[in-house]
Amino acid sequence: MTPVIWIALVVLFILIVYWELWVCEGTHLGQRFVVWLYDLAAIRYDDIKQFNTIWERKFLAEPVQQVLGQLPDSLVLDVGSGTGRLARSLLQLPNVDATVICLEPSSRMSKLGVARTPEDSAPWLRAWSVPLPFPSDIFDLVASLEILEFTPNPKKTLNELVRVLRPGGWLLVTNRVGWEAPLILGKTCPRKQFPGVLESMGLVEVQGFRWQKTYDLIWARKP
Repeated sequence: MTPVIWIALVVLFILIVYWELWVCEGTHLGQRFVVWLYDLAAIRYDDIKQFNTIWERKFLAEPVQQVLGQLPDSLVLDVGSGTGRLARSLLQLPNVDATVICLEPSSRMSKLGVARTPEDSAPWLRAWSVPLPFPSDIFDLVASLEILEFTPNPKKTLNELVRVLRPGGWLLVTNRVGWEAPLILGKTCPRKQFPGVLESMGLVEVQGFRWQKTYDLIWARKP
């Protein structure tokens, strides 16, 4: 091969590695590889995500509080909790009577999350999203933020989220819609089609909101 071809192949290899590891976060290499990457990045995760306390409260915690309403002893499941984003923002609000079970397969992310969330109202569990280690129809709200496309089968993950949601309860998920989303092969769903996927699972009152540059935030209720 000529030097030009060798250089082109090296550049192509570097681009593929960058795409699979940084953009796709290893999703095409299996869930254990994804978790390994999150273990490596755990200590820097919050800095990478640049969570804003005020923004998280206004656009995440307060809407969840409103949905839970006056329901005493609300039971919330956060699948793919990371470092406890939902629990931290929700449980800082006044008059929230809820337990947020944080499910996260990464040991290092879980360790950080345990240290950053209240022990009595945010128990942590290391487990996969499929199958979820809970009986059906028990949670008032099930959330899963920015993880669907990193699971082996996003539709099976959604089915599990719906299974453990009680009748009348709410599902809160994200759908990746950035320019890169269609290139995360087999893992994403176009914005216009995603509500139909949830409706096919029996959910109602499906509402989507543009949340970030790369994600929509989707609410749906289990009748």
